[in-house]
Amino acid sequence: MLTPYQSEPYSDFSDPLKADAYAEALGEVAAHLGGERALMVIGDEHRDTKATIESVNPADPSQLVGTAASAGLVDVDAAIEAAWAAFGGWATRTAEERAGVIHRVGDIIAGRRYEFAAWQTYEAGKNWSEAEADVAEAIDFCRYYAHQALRMSEPVAVEEYPGETNESWLQPIGVGVVIPPWNFPLAILVGMTVGPVAAGNTVVVKPASNTPLVGWGFMKALEEAGLPPGVVNFLPGAGSTIGDALVDHPMARFINFTGSKEIGLRIAARSAKVHDGQKWLKRSYVEMGGKDALIIDETADLDSAAIDAVRSAFGFQGQKCSACSRLIVVESVHNEVLEKIIESASQLSIGPPVENHPVGPVISAAQHRSILGEIGSGMDDGSLVMGGAAVDRDGGYYIEPTIFDDVAPNSRLAQHEIFGPVLSVITASDFDEALDIANGTEFGLTGGVYSRDEARLDRAKREFNVGNLYLNRKITGALVGIQPFGGFNMSGSNAKAGGPDYLRLFMEMKSVATRL
Repeated sequence: MLTPYQSEPYSDFSDPLKADAYAEALGEVAAHLGGERALMVIGDEHRDTKATIESVNPADPSQLVGTAASAGLVDVDAAIEAAWAAFGGWATRTAEERAGVIHRVGDIIAGRRYEFAAWQTYEAGKNWSEAEADVAEAIDFCRYYAHQALRMSEPVAVEEYPGETNESWLQPIGVGVVIPPWNFPLAILVGMTVGPVAAGNTVVVKPASNTPLVGWGFMKALEEAGLPPGVVNFLPGAGSTIGDALVDHPMARFINFTGSKEIGLRIAARSAKVHDGQKWLKRSYVEMGGKDALIIDETADLDSAAIDAVRSAFGFQGQKCSACSRLIVVESVHNEVLEKIIESASQLSIGPPVENHPVGPVISAAQHRSILGEIGSGMDDGSLVMGGAAVDRDGGYYIEPTIFDDVAPNSRLAQHEIFGPVLSVITASDFDEALDIANGTEFGLTGGVYSRDEARLDRAKREFNVGNLYLNRKITGALVGIQPFGGFNMSGSNAKAGGPDYLRLFMEMKSVATRL
């Protein structure tokens, strides 16, 4: 019997006991930095390779976090074969057995929450609260999907017909490929993996090359929980080497991807092609980016709105697909809001995540260059009113929280996903125009409205075209089972992660009629 589902609570790090516990976990992880190696997991084997992926601390790139084996094409075939070899046994286990294992994975992670979070502080550049929230979400995914697996195992209701018995049920579809992003290296990897697995499928996971050590910790938790070999196979490797091979493989039944729009569209297109030996239409779920907007009108609580705008824009350095990158302000309160935003953002300290600064490094040298390039070209699209420069500290990939004002709604600053600490402020004459501007992008992931006008809030519910809408609060931080997460338009296939129908994506219905 599973315990009832409830969201994992966060720690209050103003409590000295909690702060000391996190600092202790950081020290324990630090003792292993440089010496940890993530291996491939194929069936019941841990395999190494001569080729190596190096994972470095983005706050201090001279510090090696660890290394990972780098899979090749031959390993792709082996992993897919191992997953199919395990599928029959796993799929025929009872839903109660599968749910019990997946729930136990969540319990194991919960028992070492600060350890898992500390690895993210070093490998992903997350401060204490961001790292722990990532771990809490991973725990929630395990527990919530365990409960959903039980629900999906119930017979599907059908109508009666004279002279026959008719029954229908859902069953798993086979082997899938999971390609998660680096920005939530535990939460999204875990959710994308345990959802299909709880439903009875087996998978091959290709972790992000920036954060393979966090994924390696998850694989250890799966083994500790008693997950049978081959149910989850683990292939670190360069996307350019094995990514297309995994997506194209004729024995893959589904692709589960979260990442950039460019790669998501590539995967969607390649998944549609039927290859030799493939006897099914491959399912493809691609969750991509956003250019998310928060509207503040003249009736809003401006102090709260400014605080939540800053939290939404600069939490984890803006490296969230849900981050606020467009702030749309009604003209009559524009100056007051901008002043409050700048005042709030200027109080954010910048520094190493181990010291729990609100703003840390971006993930990599490549991302650092890309963001600074976008800031440079953005000088033609708006007025820089705060930030805009790199911060030199320990060679880390730091960038100041950056705010542009007077941004035109159709400019690159207002349309292109930068995925960094850059906020574009756009002025609207009134709420009608603000809503038009908010919807004037190809994306549709998250959005928000700060207003005391109930009619406007009701209108936003109907007309603000995003998958996740937040009213009078920040626009990041969706909770599993409470705010199912996924976007519209070019933000993806709206495969609502953490929702009651997520496991259904990886199942098919079978109907049986028996004449009496």
